[in-house]
Amino acid sequence: MGFDLSIKVGGEAGQGIQTVGDIIAAVCGSAGMYLMAINDFESRVRGGHSFFQIRISDTCVNAPSLEISLLLALNKRTYELHKGEMTDGGMILGDSEIFSEDKDVTCVPANDLAAKAGGKIFSNTVMAGACLSLLGAPFEVFRKVLTERFKSKGSDIVEKNVTAARLGYDAVEDTDFRLAPEWTSLDSKGMIINGAQAVALGALAGDCRLAAFYPMSPATSVMRYLTGMAEDFPIIVEQVEDEIAAVNMITGASFAGVRAMTSTSGGGFCLMVEGLGLAGITETPIVIVNAQRPGPATGLPTRTAQGDLQFVINASQDEFPRFVFAPGTPEEAFQLTIKAFHLSQKYQVPAIILTDQHLHDSLFIADRGAFNIPREIERFIINDSDMENPAEYKRFAFASNGISPRALPCMGKAIVRATGNEHTEDGHISEDAENRFKMVNKRNAKISRMVSELNPPEALYADSRIILAEWGSPKGAVRESVDIMRDDGLDVGCLHFSELWPFPAEEVRKMLKGKDIITVEQNSTSQLSRLITEQTGIFSKGSVLRYDGRPFYPEDIAEEIKTNME
Repeated sequence: MGFDLSIKVGGEAGQGIQTVGDIIAAVCGSAGMYLMAINDFESRVRGGHSFFQIRISDTCVNAPSLEISLLLALNKRTYELHKGEMTDGGMILGDSEIFSEDKDVTCVPANDLAAKAGGKIFSNTVMAGACLSLLGAPFEVFRKVLTERFKSKGSDIVEKNVTAARLGYDAVEDTDFRLAPEWTSLDSKGMIINGAQAVALGALAGDCRLAAFYPMSPATSVMRYLTGMAEDFPIIVEQVEDEIAAVNMITGASFAGVRAMTSTSGGGFCLMVEGLGLAGITETPIVIVNAQRPGPATGLPTRTAQGDLQFVINASQDEFPRFVFAPGTPEEAFQLTIKAFHLSQKYQVPAIILTDQHLHDSLFIADRGAFNIPREIERFIINDSDMENPAEYKRFAFASNGISPRALPCMGKAIVRATGNEHTEDGHISEDAENRFKMVNKRNAKISRMVSELNPPEALYADSRIILAEWGSPKGAVRESVDIMRDDGLDVGCLHFSELWPFPAEEVRKMLKGKDIITVEQNSTSQLSRLITEQTGIFSKGSVLRYDGRPFYPEDIAEEIKTNME
């Protein structure tokens, strides 16, 4: 019999919520479960309310669910906030010291048991053990996960955590949790990964050699993962004084031939805009990850949003070509990061990867086969031996396809000149009207070829009358909502946009002709809807929008669409 249940771990910031959640997810994933987990936390070090929610199933899941089967309440407020989300047969688990008066809470003497294991600091491991015991998880898998997680802290810490886990596990062994799944397989379905890790791995696979950044949630995690790999791979990760320095550093490195990237959020991207323009006019390939969060200004720094689509497409003064990608899964994040590096080099343009907090901080079971490293890295650099006369080299030579031969400075006899001003073919500043006209046309000539490099949106039930159009991280929630609605007899399909600019207008026009289009986005102005109309002349019938900083749930999408259709 199939299963699909969600475990929510809630408490205050500083109570180790993510650690408990990560351990539970690791055990479930190691023991053959499909899973998806979201991390909801406030922008404070202590206090407030946070939770980690893990959905486990015997089939692939890529979105959170509204109903909770097992609530692990580390404080009273978690119980009060989430008790109404419990499904029939669900169970609430809490510490005896907090919930001794609440009859609908299954209590565990967490602090007492932790003291036996070595100290109250191990109380969360006790609660994780009780939770996994109720779920029926094999203890040996639990032991292996704890050993791997804490081995860097020494054998004593490992043993104390294992002891605490065993005490919590045994404390509820006689408690019946009727929603517990069957653990029929101990073969992992894939690797547990979040979007930030996938972007970092994609950067390495794309041969990124320099990553410069200024910390900004939720983008910093990409750089943190790259920093952790810098000792084993040929990459330098540099924290600089601000976002302006970051974009200028990677532009300078790329000008010298080094593949380089930065990672920031919307506010940091604002500061990078002038530097983006410098990369545009000097035709210098750079990669920028914009991990979106709600704004304007500081906004909600630890929440998710999709408010920067129109901004990044049009960012910086005047017009120049760029690529914009928006992965919806870790697999796409890995593959599109590689593609961003490749195409930015090939066309000598910036490439922007739009992610968000939801994708960065959520856990997924990803297919290992999707994380293939390119067999070779194609180079788009010429040297003196490729030229008839290096002394006559022109960095910005007019070309019918817009792509001028790119040589590197100080690597031969060819002189490479660049300036932030408009310039002649050989890089000297020019205010000549005819030259300006020809240079703009040269840069824009790349666009038709750039479009041909992009894949059309990914379709599910493409022949349906109603098409939900979405981009980026809502992919999993939208696809599941389509299945919900189709089970109710509605003729619904969806399109997932992950390669957004230059916009594949002709392909999209064909795919959406005669359809009733509803966009699903995490912004307040239907930015994808406006983009589709601008590029194709096709208008949507409406939009499902969410802009409270929280991710979409499939049930909510389906309910809103069904309600609007009645």
